[in-house]
Amino acid sequence: MKLRVRDVFIAGALPIHTYISRKSEFGLTYEFRLHNVIDMVGFLTSIIGPSKTGKTVLCDKVIGLDGYVDFIGSDFKDTVDFWETVANKIGIPLERDHTEIRTLEGQGLAGTTEGITTSITESFRSGKDKVIKYFIANNLVLLLDDFHYASPSKQFEIAYQLKDAIRKGLRAIIISLPHRSDDAIRKNADLSGRLNLINIEPWNPDELREIAVGGFNKLNMQIDLRIADNIAQESLSSPQLMQSICYNLSMILDIDNTDYPAMPDQETLNQAYRMTSLNLLAYQEVARKLKTGPNPRGQKRKTYSTIKGEQTDIYELLLKAIADDPPIVSLSIDSIKRRIDVLLGNHADKPDRVKIKAAIDQMQAIMQSSEPMYQVFEYKDDEVYILEPLFLFFLRWGNLN
Repeated sequence: MKLRVRDVFIAGALPIHTYISRKSEFGLTYEFRLHNVIDMVGFLTSIIGPSKTGKTVLCDKVIGLDGYVDFIGSDFKDTVDFWETVANKIGIPLERDHTEIRTLEGQGLAGTTEGITTSITESFRSGKDKVIKYFIANNLVLLLDDFHYASPSKQFEIAYQLKDAIRKGLRAIIISLPHRSDDAIRKNADLSGRLNLINIEPWNPDELREIAVGGFNKLNMQIDLRIADNIAQESLSSPQLMQSICYNLSMILDIDNTDYPAMPDQETLNQAYRMTSLNLLAYQEVARKLKTGPNPRGQKRKTYSTIKGEQTDIYELLLKAIADDPPIVSLSIDSIKRRIDVLLGNHADKPDRVKIKAAIDQMQAIMQSSEPMYQVFEYKDDEVYILEPLFLFFLRWGNLN
């Protein structure tokens, strides 16, 4: 039976026909490593890698969709007990500590009666062991995705809770991004010697190209390697983005209904990129908020003239520099400065490194005070790390207005 595009290029789930197995340290595949460590009693598994690089899909492949119960970091609130959050999802009723305020009558001075207010705490807590037994009995893994979205204090609380839980047989995986503070897990002395560490490296262009070449072969079409390389570059180390672009390109070429589809030219490719950006419109508001910058408090911002005749302030200029060619997921301050200089051409008035760093600091403050989705890049040690490749792709191909 002929495969359809939807069967081959799958961005949001496990891609059966275009799954690429990659090798980690010492030539071992990531699948082998995860399969090898997940059953080690008393060990917590930590998977760290860039966003949209297949960390969760790796778990789907090795453990199976029915083999884990997943959460994201933002599911865990500072005011709610960790085990209560887990129990609520798996449907286990939890009892908790109960404090009752009572007023008792007592003998006061000169024979009078007075009320004495006291609090009596009765403990009904037994939740953690119930949850652990449920996971063990049902052969399930606790999967905490986007762990960096939990508050730092909550991360340390979770690490403390998991320390005892893994000793009792709970299997748990924590997934997070690089360049975020991992003190709660990887630098936690209590977990020293009890961690299985899996570092997911960014996908290289050759690995991404395999998705296009193999996928189009499944659809009875040989894609030009130069086109596959172009898509790989725009995919920004993200197999998910690669899958999405290939899917949309296939739809534009109408491969499902065409025996001999035409080889796409650059304009057709650009159309596929723009079409892919339509699924990322949520980043339009993120870009708008960062481009607006902090409240100027009535002061008029300085503007710069680009070689295209546009008037931009420092914040819009920064986004243009980050989105410029070639697409890169980490940029030093000096690299950004060079890109800005090119955008401004021969104009003498250009922002210096100090002004650029100050503007990036302001942008980072905006992101940190916003919802997790707005945290699309991180500035650390004079380097801007793009945490969300989909955001950079949208900057390059989406409608920012």
